[in-house]
Amino acid sequence: MKFLLIQGANMEYLGTRQPELYGTTTAKELNSIVRRRARELGVELEILYTNTEGEAVSAIYKADREGIDGVLFNPAGFLYAGHALRDCLRSIRVPAIEVHMTNIEKRGYSSVTAEAVVGIVAGFGVDSYRLALDAMVAAVKSTQAKSHS
Repeated sequence: MKFLLIQGANMEYLGTRQPELYGTTTAKELNSIVRRRARELGVELEILYTNTEGEAVSAIYKADREGIDGVLFNPAGFLYAGHALRDCLRSIRVPAIEVHMTNIEKRGYSSVTAEAVVGIVAGFGVDSYRLALDAMVAAVKSTQAKSHS
């Protein structure tokens, strides 16, 4: 299995930006944590940080054309204005899971992209990413089992 993880606007400053909300884990440290979990699951993982919604859209379409098995993404700064990202996710053939370190609903935010994903993992800090990886593996295996029966 191969997954793409998109880290949206402002995520590159993880560990520095609002540590009272997002903790002190840096983007580099998070990458290591997520890559370790992916290896444990037997998943190849590509990670892209971008502050540009169009770059995220292009990366998702490219990954879909190249046969990716799933997309995980934290829309971050695209959360409430990511209409192009939402339309992209509606168009791809593979499942997508949205990830948030904080409970966005508790903070009064709604996600524009939520309707285009199979699920959202939110509110568990860094563990949200591990949980999302586990959920994506289960979703892909379930889809594969259905297509083989």
